Amino acid sequence: MDIIMLIGGLLLILAGANFMTDGSASVARRMGLSDFIVGLTIVSMMTSAPELVVSITSAVNQAPSMAVGNIVGSNIFNILIIIGLVAVIKPIKVENGLLYNEIPLVILSSLVLLTMGSSPILDGTPMTLTRVDGILLLFFFIIFMRYTIASAKKTDPAPTQTKEQQCKKEMPLWRALIFIFGGLAALVFGGEWFVDGATGLARSMGWSEGLIGLTILAAGTSLPELATSIAAAIKGFPGLCVGNVIGSNIFNIFFVLGATSTILPLSFGNIGIADLLVLAAASLIFWIFGWFFSNKTINRIEGLLMVLSYIAYIAWKIANQ
Repeated sequence: MDIIMLIGGLLLILAGANFMTDGSASVARRMGLSDFIVGLTIVSMMTSAPELVVSITSAVNQAPSMAVGNIVGSNIFNILIIIGLVAVIKPIKVENGLLYNEIPLVILSSLVLLTMGSSPILDGTPMTLTRVDGILLLFFFIIFMRYTIASAKKTDPAPTQTKEQQCKKEMPLWRALIFIFGGLAALVFGGEWFVDGATGLARSMGWSEGLIGLTILAAGTSLPELATSIAAAIKGFPGLCVGNVIGSNIFNIFFVLGATSTILPLSFGNIGIADLLVLAAASLIFWIFGWFFSNKTINRIEGLLMVLSYIAYIAWKIANQ
C-alpha cells in the first residue's frame, strides 16, 4: 500500500507540476512577460513545486527532517545527477554570465544553509531552522528575484510580435486557469500521498526520515528537472539544463525552506553538517568544472565523476544510517 501511495502521489505531483507550468506560462505571456523572464522565474519555480508541496506536507505531518532532507537531497541530485548525466550525453558549455553571477548564487545559497545548520558548533544550540531563519531566507529569495528580473530586462531582446499576436498562440485563458488550479490540487493531494507512502516505507525498511528525504523524496521530486534537462540534451540544447538547475536550487533553499520554516520551525534531525558540506562541495564542483579544465565546458569525464560522486555519497549514507 505504501508503494502504491508513493507511486500514485509521484504521478500526481509530476502531472500537477506540468499543468501548472503550462497554465502559468500562458497567463504570464498574456500579461506581457517575455519567454526569457517566464523561463527564469515561473518555469523554474513550477518544476520545484513538488519540493515545495512535499516539504510543507512533511513539516505539517511532523516529519521536519524529511522536509529538510528533501531539499538538501534534491539540490545535491540536481547538481551531481542532472548536470552530470546531461554532460555525459553532451558536454555543457557554460556561459561567462553564469560563472560570474548565477552559479555563485547557488554556492551562496548552500553556504547560507550550511551556516544556519552549524548552530551546534557556533553557539551550542540544536540544528534547527527557526522562523527568523525562514524570514531571512525569504529575504534572500526576494533579492534574487529582483536581480533576475532586472538582469532579464537588460538582456532580453525586444519582442518581435504584438501582445495580441502572442496571445493567439496561447491556450484560452479559461483553460490556463483550469490548468493552474487543477495542477495545484494535484500537487496538494499528490504531496500528501507521496509523503505518507515514503514515511511508511521508511519505517518498514528501518530507514530514518532524513535518509528517506535525502534519497526517495529527493529523487522523486527532482524528476521534473531531470526530464526537462535530459530532453533538452537529447534535442541538442544541453545548456538549457544549467538555468533549470540553478533556478531550482536557489528556489529550493531560499523560498521552499524559507516558507516552510516560517510556517513551522524545522529540526534537521538526521540531516547533519556532513550532508550540508556535501551540498556546498557539489555547488563548488559545479562552478570549478565549468570554469576550469575544459575551456568553460563540463565535459563527459567531469559529468561521469559527478554521477559517481552522487552514487558514492548515497552508498555512504545508507551504510551509515
